[in-house]
This record gives sequence, structure tokens and C-alpha cells, in this order.
Amino acid sequence: MKSEPEEFSIDALKKIGEEPWSGVRNFQARNYMKDEMQLGDQVLFYHSSCPVPGVYGLAKVSHLAEPDLAQFDKKSKYYDARASKEKPWWYGVRVKFVKKFKKPVTLEEIKKEPSLKKMTILQRPRLSVSPVTAAEYKRILSLAQ
Repeated sequence: MKSEPEEFSIDALKKIGEEPWSGVRNFQARNYMKDEMQLGDQVLFYHSSCPVPGVYGLAKVSHLAEPDLAQFDKKSKYYDARASKEKPWWYGVRVKFVKKFKKPVTLEEIKKEPSLKKMTILQRPRLSVSPVTAAEYKRILSLAQ
């Protein structure tokens, strides 16, 4: 899961403990959260649009997908006039802080690692939520050591 650190960082999640993953306005990313993410799934927390993009820590799914309340708030930048409480368009899971890495696994490191060449984050870099295989997850964790 990607977030711009000025918007929401691993440090913010650590301080809060648990937070809805809101503001996702891409159907594929929404569908990953709504249809595929399960309670307890581990999450790689990725910082994007920053001087050193990369995986900065871990979170876990603490609540299954539910309607993103920002879509109903006319004052929110994530408001969507097409959505209604009876028929929401946008969903998000809640995530809980697990761990901040001592050093991030940078995008540069990910690109150089042969076993990570097929990661969705490299194939679809604008997607804010993307699946990770078990092998990719283990390799990221080993690079974080």
C-alpha cells in the first residue's frame, strides 16, 4: 500500500495505531481491498512521491473493506457525487501498525533485485494498492534487515 508521507506516513500510523485506508480512487486498487484483502493480511507500507521512495514498514489488515466515508463528504477532496450511502463506489480496509523498518527498502533496491522484477509496483507504478506474492514479501523483509 502506497502513501505520500506528507499525506499519511508510517510514523503517523505508528502514532495512531490503526487507520482506515481512505482516498483510493482507482477501481483496481479498490477491488484489491474490497475483494482480495483478508483480516490479518500483512501490508508493505510504501512511501511514494518523496526523496527516497520505498517500503518503510509493515502494517496488517485489521478490518475488512467498508465504504470510504470521504466519498460522501462534500468538503473532502475525495468526495464523489456518484456515490450514495445505499450504493457506495469506494471502499477501504483498516490497517494497523506492525513495524517501522530501521532502514527503508528503496525503490532503487527493488528495481535492482532480480527476484522482484515482476512486482506489480514496478509494472503499475501509479497503483496505490497492489498485490505482493509470498516470495516478494519475504524478499522485501530480507532486504529490510
